Amino acid sequence: MTQLVPLPVVVPLLGAALTLVLGRWPQVQRTVSVIALTANLVVAALLLVEAYRYGPVVVQVGGWPAPVGIVLVADQLAALMLVVSSAVTLCVLLYSIGQGLSETSESAPVSIYHPTYLVLTAGVTNAFLTGDLFNLFVGFEMLLAASFVLITLGGTEARIRSGSTYVLVSVLSSLIFLIAVALVYAATGTLNMAQLAARLDALPDGVRLGLQLTLLLAFGIKAAVFPVFAWLPDSYPTAPAPVTAVFAGLLTKVGVYAIIRTETLLFPGGEVATLLMVVAGLTMMVGVLGAVAQSDMKRLFSFTLVSHIGYLIFGVGLSTAAALSGAIFYVVHHITIQTTLFLVAGLVEERAGSTDLRRLGGLARAAPLLAVLFFVPAMNLAGIPPFSGFLGKLGLLQAGVAVGGPLAWVLVAAGTLTSLLTLYAASRVWNIAFWRAPRLASAEPLVRLPNLMVGATTALVVLGLVLTLAAGPLYGVTADAASDLLRRTPYVEAVLPGGPP
Repeated sequence: MTQLVPLPVVVPLLGAALTLVLGRWPQVQRTVSVIALTANLVVAALLLVEAYRYGPVVVQVGGWPAPVGIVLVADQLAALMLVVSSAVTLCVLLYSIGQGLSETSESAPVSIYHPTYLVLTAGVTNAFLTGDLFNLFVGFEMLLAASFVLITLGGTEARIRSGSTYVLVSVLSSLIFLIAVALVYAATGTLNMAQLAARLDALPDGVRLGLQLTLLLAFGIKAAVFPVFAWLPDSYPTAPAPVTAVFAGLLTKVGVYAIIRTETLLFPGGEVATLLMVVAGLTMMVGVLGAVAQSDMKRLFSFTLVSHIGYLIFGVGLSTAAALSGAIFYVVHHITIQTTLFLVAGLVEERAGSTDLRRLGGLARAAPLLAVLFFVPAMNLAGIPPFSGFLGKLGLLQAGVAVGGPLAWVLVAAGTLTSLLTLYAASRVWNIAFWRAPRLASAEPLVRLPNLMVGATTALVVLGLVLTLAAGPLYGVTADAASDLLRRTPYVEAVLPGGPP
C-alpha cells in the first residue's frame, strides 16, 4: 500500500498539467478532472482501510530515508481527512460543471478553472499527508496560490476587493508560518515531525512555548479563529458558489488539522490548553452572534463556519482522548455540512437570483426539493437529534463535562448556547426564504436548476445522513485515531523505525 500514499498528491497535479494543455477542449478537461478526483477518493478509501487495520502507511519521497528526506504518512487521521476531502472536492467539481463554471465565460474562464482546482486539491492532500513541517508549508502555499486565482475568478470589482483582503491575510499567515519553520529548524536542526516529537521535548520551556505560540498564530489565522477571523466573512461570499463551498469546507479545516497534528505530536502536555479553550469559546460566540445579525445567506453561513471552528478548538484544548475523538468526528461532519450549505446557497441564487433574505420568500412551494436540500443540512449543523451534528457536539460536551473545572463548564455552556443560536439562525433563513410569501427576487420567474448541480448537492446531503447512520463505526475510527495521536508512538515508530536519532 505504500505505493498508494503519494497518489492523492500526484494524480491531481498530473491532472492539472493535462487540463492546462487541454484548455481548448472543455469536455475533455471535465472528464480528466472527474477521473482524477474519483481516483483520489478510491485511493483515500483504500488508505483509510489500511491505516485502520495495520497502522500508519509511510513512504519516503525520492527514496531518501527520514529524517533526511521528506516523508508522507497516511495514519488514521490523515486518511480519514483524505476520504472526506476527496468526496467533497469531487461533488463540488460536479456541481461547478453543472453550473457552467467549466464553460468559457466572464465569471470563470475554463482554461484556468480546472487546472487551478486540481492544484488546490493537491495542496490540501499534501498538507494532510506530509510528515515534514516545511512540506506542510509547501502544501499550504499550493492551496493558497490556487485559491488566490479561484476567489477572483471573473475579475469583478467585488471579487477583486475581497480577494485582495484574502491574499493579504494569507500572505501574512504564510510569513508567520515560514518564520516559525525557520525558528524550529534553528532550535532543533530538523523539520521532520517524528524527530521533532523527541527534540522539542528537550528544549527549554520558554523556547518551546515561543515556537508553539508562533505556529498556533499561523494556523489560527488560516483556521479563522478569534480574534483573527474577520477576513473570512468578507472574502468568501463574493466568490462563485462552488469556490466558496470548497473554501468553507476544506481550507479552514486544513488549519484545524495542522493545529491538531502539531499540538498532539509536537507539543503534548496542554501548556496552552487554557488559551485554546478561551479562544474556542470566543470563536463560538462571536461567530454565531455575527450569523444571527446577517441578512444574506452566504454571509450568515460564513459566520456559522467561524463559530463552529470553535467546537474543534475546544476539543483540542481539552486534550483528552474523548475530546480529540469528538473533534475529529466533528471535523468530518462540518466539512460535509458546511460545504453542502454553501452549495444550497448557490442553488438559491441560481433559482431566485439572490441570496439576500430581504428579497426571498416562497421557495418551499416553488422549489420543494431545494427546501429539503436546505432543511436537512441546516438542522444537522444546528445539532438537532439524531443528526451527526448532534452526535459530534454531544461527544465534545460530554468530554468537557468529564474534564470538569470552571473553564470547561463555561465552554460547555457556550457550546450549548452556540448550538441554540445556530438553530435560530437556520430557522430564520427557513422562515424568511422558504416559508413566507414570495417577494422581490422570488416573485420573478424562477429558472430551472441544472440536474448536475442538484445531484451533487443531493449527494452531499446523503453523505451527511450516512455520517449519522454510520456514527458508531465512525466514532470507533476517530477514537482509535485520537488514541494514536495522544500516544505518539505509532506515528514516530512508523516514520523512524529505529527511533528518533
